[in-house]
Amino acid sequence: MVLPVVAIVGQPNVGKSTLFNRIINERLAIVEDKPGVTRDRNYAQAEWMGHKFDLIDTGGITWENSRIEDEIRAQAEIAIEEADVIVILTSVTNHLTDLDERIAQMLYQTKKPIILAVNKADNPEQRMDIYDFYSLGLGTPIPISSVHGTGIGDLLDCIVSELPKDLDQQNDDQIRFSVIGRPNVGKSSIVNKLVGEKRVIVNNEEGTTRDAVDTPFIDEEGTKFRIVDTAGIRRRGKVYEKTEKYSVMRAMSAIEHSDVVCLVLDASTGIREQDKHVAGYAHEAGCGIIIVVNKWDLPKKTSNSGKEFEQVIREEFQYLDYAPILFVSAKTGQNLDQIAKLVKLVHQNQTQRIQSSILNDLLLDASKLAPAPMIKGKRLRLYYMTQVATAPPTFVVFVNDPELMHFSYQRFLINQLRNNFNLSGTPVKIIARKRK
Repeated sequence: MVLPVVAIVGQPNVGKSTLFNRIINERLAIVEDKPGVTRDRNYAQAEWMGHKFDLIDTGGITWENSRIEDEIRAQAEIAIEEADVIVILTSVTNHLTDLDERIAQMLYQTKKPIILAVNKADNPEQRMDIYDFYSLGLGTPIPISSVHGTGIGDLLDCIVSELPKDLDQQNDDQIRFSVIGRPNVGKSSIVNKLVGEKRVIVNNEEGTTRDAVDTPFIDEEGTKFRIVDTAGIRRRGKVYEKTEKYSVMRAMSAIEHSDVVCLVLDASTGIREQDKHVAGYAHEAGCGIIIVVNKWDLPKKTSNSGKEFEQVIREEFQYLDYAPILFVSAKTGQNLDQIAKLVKLVHQNQTQRIQSSILNDLLLDASKLAPAPMIKGKRLRLYYMTQVATAPPTFVVFVNDPELMHFSYQRFLINQLRNNFNLSGTPVKIIARKRK
């Protein structure tokens, strides 16, 4: 689901991170009472009155002549560009400053909804001092206290009223898929070949791609796609550079917004531990998955090389036994035309719906083929199965006692579904519920 994005911006030490933590109801951003603690953007999901949105906390914006200040401002500008709604946070204790006015001037040019919040208005006397902020020309200032929570509900009401409607239905005729993998496996080269232009920077140095890049394209059959080339993901414990940390966060966001992901492996270096972590992110997100083995032109091969490499993949990624495997070469173009076709097929499998009558015939046959085992003297009884969701296909099985649904029998039912329906490339979920 694509969520609208809200960015919190302002000068240093006005309480942006405290407000961020207050809205998401979690201590995620580092809070310290000195300027410049938050240098990068922090992302988190927030919800108010049933409306969900992604919230970005940014470093304090200044125009001082230093490399760090330039980087902080650049990060804030990226957040402003991503955002659908912008909250400019000021402080009543600082009063109106030249820096507030300069930031407001920068925001005028965005043509986006801007909400002015005045922080540290902890008491009625301080709330009377907000009137100076009308001169910014950003509408009625909202007095808040991030520390005590005063006025936060009013601010969130205002944010929700400005959120774009039906954002997830925009471009709903497109199939969104991302290209993920550890650094330097050739993701950008694959993207460039697919879209037919040099859309993203290609370099042999690890970590060239810092941000996720969206590119729409149409295949020969007229199917619309939106492809996202993500920065290489490393293990979280190995993420040292701040820019790389944000590459991971953007890639994670791309996975969440994708219908299908292509997990790219490097045939020349084999499977590494990072590959398993990357695959785990996509699997947990419930995306359709295709395993793409790139650089297949480099290793020396025999007639069984493909089968042997596929066997290694199945052993290393046992939880991805449903994912199709495609051997490609971005350099020579081998099999690249198959990627869009596979993405389309996996997307169809992810979004298909199966009639309850057919599911219950399958459930009856499955229970005869392998009756549920006895657990603590009680036997699981299966009454009814129905599909309740797609992407991924999710099925509810009504039973006498959900505690008797052992994971092994649940896996057996999933295998029966896969044997009878084309569910290649998509995870499948089964939920046991007690029959009322």
